[in-house]
Amino acid sequence: MSSGTFRYGPWDGGPDPLASPFSAAGALDEMSRQILEGRTPREALEALLRRGMPGQRGLDDLRRSIERRRREARGRGRMDGTLQEVRRLLDTAVGQERAALFPDPSDEARLREAELDSLPADPARAVRSLSDYDWRSPEARETYEKISDLLRQEVLDSQFRGMKQALEGASAEDFAHVREMVSALNELLAADARGEDTDAAFAEFMRNHGDFFPEQPQSLEELVDALARRAAAAARLLAGLTPQQRAELADLMSTAMEDLGLAAEMSRLDQALRAARPDLNWGGRRRGRGRLGEGLTGEEGLGLGDATTALEELAELDELAAALGQDYAGASLEDIDADAVARALGRSAVDDLRSLQQVERELERQGFITRRAGSLELTPRAVRRIGQAALTRIFKQVSARGRGDHSMLDAGSAGDLLGTSRAWQFGDTQPIDVVRTVRNAVLRAGPPGPGRAVRLQVGDFEVAETERRSTAAVCLLVDLSYSMALRGTWGIAKSTALALHTLVTTSFPQDKIHIIGFSDYARELRPVELAGLESEMVQGTNLQHALHIAGRLLSRYPQSEPVVMVVTDGEPTAHLLRNGTPSFSWPPMPETLELTLAEVDKLTRRGVTINVFMLDDEPRLVQFVEEMARRNGGRVLSPDPTTLGNYVIRDYLGARGGRRVAR
Repeated sequence: MSSGTFRYGPWDGGPDPLASPFSAAGALDEMSRQILEGRTPREALEALLRRGMPGQRGLDDLRRSIERRRREARGRGRMDGTLQEVRRLLDTAVGQERAALFPDPSDEARLREAELDSLPADPARAVRSLSDYDWRSPEARETYEKISDLLRQEVLDSQFRGMKQALEGASAEDFAHVREMVSALNELLAADARGEDTDAAFAEFMRNHGDFFPEQPQSLEELVDALARRAAAAARLLAGLTPQQRAELADLMSTAMEDLGLAAEMSRLDQALRAARPDLNWGGRRRGRGRLGEGLTGEEGLGLGDATTALEELAELDELAAALGQDYAGASLEDIDADAVARALGRSAVDDLRSLQQVERELERQGFITRRAGSLELTPRAVRRIGQAALTRIFKQVSARGRGDHSMLDAGSAGDLLGTSRAWQFGDTQPIDVVRTVRNAVLRAGPPGPGRAVRLQVGDFEVAETERRSTAAVCLLVDLSYSMALRGTWGIAKSTALALHTLVTTSFPQDKIHIIGFSDYARELRPVELAGLESEMVQGTNLQHALHIAGRLLSRYPQSEPVVMVVTDGEPTAHLLRNGTPSFSWPPMPETLELTLAEVDKLTRRGVTINVFMLDDEPRLVQFVEEMARRNGGRVLSPDPTTLGNYVIRDYLGARGGRRVAR
């Protein structure tokens, strides 16, 4: 590219260069549904990664594709193809020899026939018995020699991928080159095992013998990994055969290696590879799936090299499926081998994987999640977005049910304009009177001349006087006990709390809201903490402690109208002892109920309204809540759990709409 000149070419794959930048906000919106159903940020992120995003495959889709590839690999054929081919060639050679002997009436011909009749049933021993046989038929001799060629090629191909094709029609010089390569490889591995620097030796080895390795490994580690995986697959192939088949094939392989003069070197290589990669499955039991060698189920018999390739691919697919499953300790998307994904599923799957790997990084980079003490937490920015989503969903339900026409666009802190204005004071939430503010600045500075700007000062500002609403202080008490999760109401309660917090802080900023969670203990919850909170697997519904904290918080706002909302699915079963520890009992002790009602009476004397949203109709709960309402005068509502958000939001808005005073 020269100055001012651009040259364009075809797109060669990979991420679309014209695609929109990654939207972390979109990923957060996909997670919000899971979070609002009660899951933690980590669980929501994992669900997103499994499910994927619009137009992008998730881990579950990739695993299903891997499973299809596994079925294809298993169906390629049986593992005993080499044995079957050796038996076929042996039977053909013996048949050709008998055909040549039959016309001959001599005793020598009959002795040869007797020798053929006494051949062992084991093909390996039969092949060895015929190694010194003087074939009468040239066709039979040629067929028998095919057995030796087949075994040499298959055995080497089971260790070195592609060797079968490379050795077709090989000469004695070619096999000598193979022996030289295996010997040099063993020396290289031995030097590496001794801790020597092998970079130069590896480069020299690849210059001399690189044609045996079509994968073209770039380091000794890559070479060892490829060879070890294939050797382990060959070992699993033997382990998957019947004992008789295993013995026969092992005997044939040993005979082939002895004929090549490679028996000792191949044994040495096998030991070195096992020592280098002991983590691979070398023919033992496979985790949760039985023997790996039992995986091939096709009808056609595969040669030793092809069967090893199929098992090697199956092993890689199994590892890939496990990595995509992410169901092991310390799992990370970075564990997934992109090259293995490309080999198994193609380049588009790698793009999907990289997009998934980008999700968590971008959520953190763009300020939606953060890590604290090893856990994943939502930031205030993310909580605001999720709370807004919860609130929008609730208002859509309200509109759909015809229960109100409250619009977020119309919501505000000020009432009707009175037509007058006054000087702005710190803390005012009334709208700025722009005309009078600018007029004050002009009168203060004098008429503006050319090039002179009107500069505003604090004293210039005036606000429009309005008929305003009084402020409210709201405490939302949310039951965190494990029964909420068992009944499936915890996520709804969390969503409701986030929606109410968002409504108050964005539309009624002069109001105050506190969220208090209670199980065996009670505590105030920050919105960030609430969004990532799970229901607590503890015994106890300590409403007494929650009401006590609510009273302490409401005392901070003596000029505001106090409101307490309680969301629970069970009667109080715990209270605080004098030493501050919780006491649990079910059925509840009379002391628990008395202390809880005492907190209700305290709040009632201070003019606090307590409205209770019951999520269950258990008689004990109904009886207790009715007693609370009798003492306090608040309301008792028993909504369907799916409409809890509607009830809580409407209760807050309805109560607030009635609190209007002239300024």
